[in-house]
Amino acid sequence: MKNQSYTFMLLSVVLFAACSGGGQKKATSEEPKSAFTGAKGEVKIMTLDPGHFHAALVQKEMYEQVDPTVYVYAPEGEDVQDHLNRIEGFNTRAENPTNWVEKVYTGDDYLERMLTEKPGNVMMVSGNNAKKIDYIKAAADAGINIYADKPMAINSEGFALLEEAFKAAEANGVLLYDIMTERYEITTIIQRELSKIPEVFGQLQDGTAEEPAITKESVHHIFKYVAGNPIKRPDWFFDTEQQGEGMVDVTTHLVDMIQWEAFPEQILQKSDVEMVNASRWTTGLTLDQFQKVTQKDAFPDFLQKDVVDGKLQVYTNGEFTYKLKGKYAKVSVIWNFQAPEGTGDTHYSIMRGSLCDVIIKQGAEQNYKPTVYIQAEIDEGLETFEGGLQKAVNQDIATKYPGLKLVKLEDKLWTVEIPDTYKVGHEAHFAQVTEKYLRYLEWGKLPEWEVPNMITKYYTTTQALEMAKK
Repeated sequence: MKNQSYTFMLLSVVLFAACSGGGQKKATSEEPKSAFTGAKGEVKIMTLDPGHFHAALVQKEMYEQVDPTVYVYAPEGEDVQDHLNRIEGFNTRAENPTNWVEKVYTGDDYLERMLTEKPGNVMMVSGNNAKKIDYIKAAADAGINIYADKPMAINSEGFALLEEAFKAAEANGVLLYDIMTERYEITTIIQRELSKIPEVFGQLQDGTAEEPAITKESVHHIFKYVAGNPIKRPDWFFDTEQQGEGMVDVTTHLVDMIQWEAFPEQILQKSDVEMVNASRWTTGLTLDQFQKVTQKDAFPDFLQKDVVDGKLQVYTNGEFTYKLKGKYAKVSVIWNFQAPEGTGDTHYSIMRGSLCDVIIKQGAEQNYKPTVYIQAEIDEGLETFEGGLQKAVNQDIATKYPGLKLVKLEDKLWTVEIPDTYKVGHEAHFAQVTEKYLRYLEWGKLPEWEVPNMITKYYTTTQALEMAKK
């Protein structure tokens, strides 16, 4: 187990360097002073109204800088109890158990109590998305650092509040940051790294609405297993007024990756975004399916508005095409109820360069494991291209990620063999993002592009929803 922990720690350090962008250095005397020094236990977490299992995944591992006592403020009910049960599961697991101590307050005044007592210096929030933006704004106004699950805004009204929250956070010298786990997926990192090498990728194409320069598509499932257990979702998860539509949920990750890959470390603005088209549609759930995933006997009253012919119709699906700094991009997310046996969530991504396309597939052919492909788009100079590609993968990128290997499949098609060491999975990515956020707290600031790009990201998703509803 010690060897596994060391491997995970080393991998987190390597991935942190890749995902943080420019400016990985200690704060100088000219930079903002931080209240954090990296000392053991100096970060004290307050978990507010945990209604989503992501709140628990942040605590799947322990962190040197984080005090093991976590203060939970929440209304009474199943959400907080389910959260505490998950933490207890981490504390009592056979391998590498955690030792969190949860100090819990439940009551209708949970938000006011947290703001008044303020026993911690970081608020972690993952739950009801309609309430989340109000929590974020209140914490920013109170000078509390905020570590938030996505999405931070699910509509235009929420986006306006988010902009105000960022202003308040800056004025009060605290960090507001959302949890972008997909930046730590090794295939996405490889795609990004290859696209940054002009000798291999060339330049990102402008693309068209029919054939965008960059596409991100994903298929998710409502019922699945988390930390080895069947997921239990709260009934409000299926109310788009509380959870948000699919157009503004998972798409947050997809838009973030488009920005992070196509324009690495560049400051983006709302004016860089031009919506082209957007659409949305529902997934239907039978009462049996609803009972299976919520453990509730009936559709609650607040969902009756969405019940048609005995099925709950939820706007979980959407796609939109937009231009970012003149480059066409497409995002698509689909939610099915449950993956067929032996299958799972899927992801497809393509970045179109003038020399090659870098593609990620995660379908049946790939055994539902994300896989990177490089498809040459040139007919002449292939031998020179292949030599440059081999150097890029086997030497340049492998310097950061030892063990990567380029494998030729066809005359103009290659894949990248990736050691299992890097395939840590979605749940482990939460600890990796948390390690990065802890480093930012110690530095006292985020990279200069992070805040404007978060604003641009949520502007994009909320504008897409507005267009789709017209």
